[in-house]
Amino acid sequence: MKYIRLLVFLLMLVFVFPVEAAIDSYRFLHVTIATPWYIFLFLLMGVFSPFILMAVLMWHNVARKNGLGKEDGSDQDHTSD
Repeated sequence: MKYIRLLVFLLMLVFVFPVEAAIDSYRFLHVTIATPWYIFLFLLMGVFSPFILMAVLMWHNVARKNGLGKEDGSDQDHTSD
């Protein structure tokens, strides 16, 4: 039974290799003139999302410290500054 599994595994490796070679080639990717723009926009989101998150968190903390958050006082900062 072990030998049959090994034989099936080796046969799969032999016959699947041309498919993997096609996946690694540039012909499989269908690169067009718009592809660099898609890559640029994807990376732009990754670069600017931390800055957007930082601005939102700063706005939230300033509103909380100025008392603009909840009116009942339960959201007050209890640390001594």
